[in-house]
Amino acid sequence: MWMGIDLGTQSVRALLVGDDGAVLGSGAAPLGGRRDGVRHEQSPDDWWEAVRTAVGGAMASGPGPVRALAVCGTSGTVLLTDGAGRPLTPGLMYDDGRATAEAELARVQPTWALPKAMWLLREQPSTAGVHLTHQPDFIVSRLVGRRTATDSSHALKTGYDLTTDTWPHDRLRALGLDPGLLPEVVRPGARLGEVGADGESATGIAAGTPVIAGMTDGCAAQIASGSLGVGSWNSVLGTTLVLKGVTAAPVHDSTGVVYNHRAPDGGWLPGGASGVGAGALGRAFPNADPARLDALAAAHEPSTALAYPLVSRGERFPFLAPDATPLLLGEPRSDADHWAALLQGVGHAERLCLDYLDHLGAPQDGPLTFTGGGSRSAYWNQLRTDILGRSVHIPRHSEPALGMAVLAAYGAGAAPTLADAAGRMVGLSHVLRPDPARTARFLQPYLRMVDELERRGWLPAPVATHARTRADALETS
Repeated sequence: MWMGIDLGTQSVRALLVGDDGAVLGSGAAPLGGRRDGVRHEQSPDDWWEAVRTAVGGAMASGPGPVRALAVCGTSGTVLLTDGAGRPLTPGLMYDDGRATAEAELARVQPTWALPKAMWLLREQPSTAGVHLTHQPDFIVSRLVGRRTATDSSHALKTGYDLTTDTWPHDRLRALGLDPGLLPEVVRPGARLGEVGADGESATGIAAGTPVIAGMTDGCAAQIASGSLGVGSWNSVLGTTLVLKGVTAAPVHDSTGVVYNHRAPDGGWLPGGASGVGAGALGRAFPNADPARLDALAAAHEPSTALAYPLVSRGERFPFLAPDATPLLLGEPRSDADHWAALLQGVGHAERLCLDYLDHLGAPQDGPLTFTGGGSRSAYWNQLRTDILGRSVHIPRHSEPALGMAVLAAYGAGAAPTLADAAGRMVGLSHVLRPDPARTARFLQPYLRMVDELERRGWLPAPVATHARTRADALETS
């Protein structure tokens, strides 16, 4: 059995997975946090308690020992710890937007880990023994019983240079990050250590179990989707929307909207993280019955309102607009109409993300898969498929924790390549085909959204023009 642990925004999820991809045990535990405007924090100790609960649930139904495990976390989530691994600060979450001044100095997005680290060091001045720690590093250190290396996937947004596989110490030192703050970095799939005696006592995972370096949650979902061939893409719809693909060479983007992870066994995984997503549904309808509203939303295609459903202030992909706010044009006629506007708005944003990737020259000739919690909605899956106007693959299981189980198997030597491990453990549920009539029905709302985003100065004119050109080509094909 292989274990994958996913440190999500709203919960921690643990899966035990067999060599054939069968889920043999699962567990979950909720996470809270503090949101206040652009502020978003969680307690690292809460992460650990949630991991213990989730792992306990998975182990309770598991038929045998864990061969290896890997952990993924939210991209850009960091904290400071002391020499013993104890948290000195809260965890600044992936979408915390307070480090705007630091981001300008570092010339990256405010939600990246690098400006957050600079902000934390300003609030908590560096002293001997203080370490910069990524979200999964904190959990792994508790499991192993000592500070370990981090993986290059989580280190990317802290400024790690994937082309040279080094920390750019001169640049980081100029920004206030002393080399002693930074962890050693290894490639995903490397062995970080083994579960220690305290880790076994806390979780029930046997001491000596290998702990394999993981990846960010978006990359983990990509592995879980099986989308590992060049030109393939995976769209992860959870609290927010993340698109990850596979290319032979990095996709260059001077704005930094699209960035590139390094695959565990070579190649590149470009992508971006949007601020739209299912979290907007929860904000607008905190006590909703999603299945009931999905059924009612079918009568509102398209909705009388047009939404760009940001979960919180600021957008990172398919354009960079730190001051962007959730958008709702028009007055919905009912809750069902409002719900439909939000569902459709995510689909329009997703289409714009793919248009932006095409604008950058990223290949998209491979399969597109849907994963994440949003993919549990059959109605939303088909709606997004129709808005995009292209076929979509739905994997049998779509959780980032599955991707980490696959990576654990690869890292422990159970398969010669990551693709081989995924080929054995990832199964396809079904394929969705777009309805041309519905695709045509949503074309004008999509173009109206592009126009509005450009008018507000959020979407650059060349990107808007490219989106219109692609829409024309699709309409006439």
